[in-house]
Amino acid sequence: MRKNAIKECPDCGSKDIHRNRDKGEVTCRECGLVLEDRMIDFGQEWRSFDDDKGGDRRRTGAPSSQTSFDQGMGTEIGTTSDYYKLGGSNKDKFFRLRKWQYRISTAIERNLKVALAELKRVSSYLKLPKQVEEEAARIYRLAVQKGLVRGRSMESVVAGALYAACRRHEVPRTLDEMGEASGIEKKEIGRTYRFITRELEISIRPSNPSDYIPRFASALKLSPETQSKSVEILEQARDIELTSGRGPTGIAAAALYVASLIHGEKRTQREVADVAGVTEVTIRNRYKELIKRLNLAKDVEKMKNKK
Repeated sequence: MRKNAIKECPDCGSKDIHRNRDKGEVTCRECGLVLEDRMIDFGQEWRSFDDDKGGDRRRTGAPSSQTSFDQGMGTEIGTTSDYYKLGGSNKDKFFRLRKWQYRISTAIERNLKVALAELKRVSSYLKLPKQVEEEAARIYRLAVQKGLVRGRSMESVVAGALYAACRRHEVPRTLDEMGEASGIEKKEIGRTYRFITRELEISIRPSNPSDYIPRFASALKLSPETQSKSVEILEQARDIELTSGRGPTGIAAAALYVASLIHGEKRTQREVADVAGVTEVTIRNRYKELIKRLNLAKDVEKMKNKK
């Protein structure tokens, strides 16, 4: 209730006040005095613009979205069946207008229609959150507006934009996963990703190897204790700068492999390599570095002796 709301009639002192919201009037039921004739309605404004949706009590349309070629702000002629009720000449007129509306769309709009549909498909395949999808659509839109798509396949730019969005939001997805979802070679995605981030001046922080641990551990069906140990190993490796200059997926997979040995949940290097999308050689090299630099050989041998 407003602070200045009328509580009693200044003429007769009656507190029987009637508020007629339809007329915007406040009157006294005792003496009939009109206390206010321009009452403001602070309630929600329900409005339906469609005759066949009279029961629809939504106040606004759909929210704006970068994943729509017109950002959800455009309109389309003939989206309802109302124009079928028109006469012959008027109906033909609306059909022509609808056809020309599609024809006069710009090259950028036509490109966005196809590319954003592909972006949604790849995002759905990778189960990416909505904010990553929105960010990827924004990056792709900027790339199109700056002409960065020329000379490159639309699919590779979409994959590069999605990978950049994943890196910005710290959502762990590898180039191998991006390549599998989009059908583009990971080298091409990597080149396109580096190109658009450089041209659009998008700052990307280095990936944190710890972000990959939950997904890899879940795929390998390892216990929470093993996950915690692998994160601890990665923190120790980061403190001595062992993670610098090394691929985050490789060092994460190696830390998980070492932790599985320490906790007696042995997985083969092949199994870990397949889940992480790296080679067995990478696992072996990172494993040897971790064992040597962090003095973990005793812990591994202790578990072997227990068996």
